[in-house]
Amino acid sequence: MNCLKLTEEGHVAHLVLARGDAMNTMNPAFWRELDEVLTRLHREGTARALVISSTGKHFSAGMALDTFGDAIAMDDRTAEGRAAIFDLLTDLQATFTKLETLRIPVIAAIHGGCIGGAVDMVTACCIRYATQDAFFCVQEINIGMVADVGTLQRLPKLIPIGVARELAYTGRRMPAARALACGLVNEVFDTQPAMVEAALQCAREIAAKPPVAIWGTKQVINYTRDHPVDDALKHMGWIQGAIWSNANVREAIVAMKEKRAGEFAPLAALQSFKEN
Repeated sequence: MNCLKLTEEGHVAHLVLARGDAMNTMNPAFWRELDEVLTRLHREGTARALVISSTGKHFSAGMALDTFGDAIAMDDRTAEGRAAIFDLLTDLQATFTKLETLRIPVIAAIHGGCIGGAVDMVTACCIRYATQDAFFCVQEINIGMVADVGTLQRLPKLIPIGVARELAYTGRRMPAARALACGLVNEVFDTQPAMVEAALQCAREIAAKPPVAIWGTKQVINYTRDHPVDDALKHMGWIQGAIWSNANVREAIVAMKEKRAGEFAPLAALQSFKEN
């Protein structure tokens, strides 16, 4: 991979945006590599948590602007061309949605600028850590377009809607301190190494829990966010009934008493009918 670097240790996957010299802008290769990585992590089931961090001065400056000038044509001259924009955006949206539907929690470790498409990306993650120099910017409005890959759908569910509107309408930068106060990030750190280590430590704590229980918890939280309480409670019952394991509960309690790590079965690897 040219844009991303993936490592896995102790059931924790660490994905690093590796084009720091280009401010980790999202070119076509980035989208291909990210989609492939997320698909593989989802299907293999060996990783139990994913941390995403980056290199260089900024977490990511968002979409590479030359992408739509050179690699991909956005044709607004005909109804057919404009209709194709819908399908193009659906494809991009689906990649970031994989972060949300991934079977394991995703922790974003953000330093410097988190701009444009990068906001789309991190709002699809479960947990966000930031350095004190980090800032968030819905850059799309500054270049004459609407944010279209998830920011406007997810950001208002993470922070007060008035604040989300302010960011989306003005294109202002939100500094890390305000992001923390609004609830966009979980914690702010003095340095990037300290932040990445905290993200990895959080991932290790998650990885120590029964993977199927973490899977169920993520399913329930995501469903609850988008549904009424009564529906979410019914969904909770179905999930709990589907994944309940006396063996996991016993092992968790015994391991706690014996002050050792629990031993739990991994998520099952997924197979596709398309490959058989």
